[in-house]
Amino acid sequence: MTPSPLKLVIFDCDGVLIDSEGPSNRLIAEELTQLGWPMTEAESTTLFIGSTLESMPATIEAHLGHALPENWIEHLRQKMIAAFDTIQTIPGALEALQATTALGVPFRIASNSSHEEMDVKFRQTGLAPLIAGRKHSARDVARGKPAPDVFLAAAAAEGVPPAACLVIEDSVPGIRAAVAAGMTVVALDLHGNAAVLQAEGATPISDLSDLAPLLRSALHQAA
Repeated sequence: MTPSPLKLVIFDCDGVLIDSEGPSNRLIAEELTQLGWPMTEAESTTLFIGSTLESMPATIEAHLGHALPENWIEHLRQKMIAAFDTIQTIPGALEALQATTALGVPFRIASNSSHEEMDVKFRQTGLAPLIAGRKHSARDVARGKPAPDVFLAAAAAEGVPPAACLVIEDSVPGIRAAVAAGMTVVALDLHGNAAVLQAEGATPISDLSDLAPLLRSALHQAA
């Protein structure tokens, strides 16, 4: 699958390992509705999936016609963290990480979320011990997704070239970031968007259980 022998799998966090898109976009919709932009969870998902919190104000302020309240991003971040107390993993997430390790391929996490957010999500879902020391946040680099920076940082930390990396994503900004980094992308499609994801350059899968066979195939081809 990768131009070079597979040496690293990079997982996105939200929507790939952690089922946080629903709670996050529900909260964003509620906040924007209170600010005067009536919005549903589905509309918030369409507008902001894969985006950093820091990139959102430009779109929101353009629609509202005025500036957001001071410290609104941090206010929203803290409300999100508080809402993650009942968060769960995407079905098959633990097994996908374990299967990757069992095949002898290292993995890392590259997300637009902050380390504070990821720490809560992984601790709450029990994945924290497995991913310790493997997390990369867009806040560590100059630009978040759809820029390639966070994926390139993950590859550099592992000491492998981008062409030897396979990224697991679920959003268009994430796919564009991985493609810009020169990496191969598999897209987890849980919402019937396979055609859109494929058009962006990703190979869609409908379940994380489909990942291990792809990895085995890639390793076999490189043998």
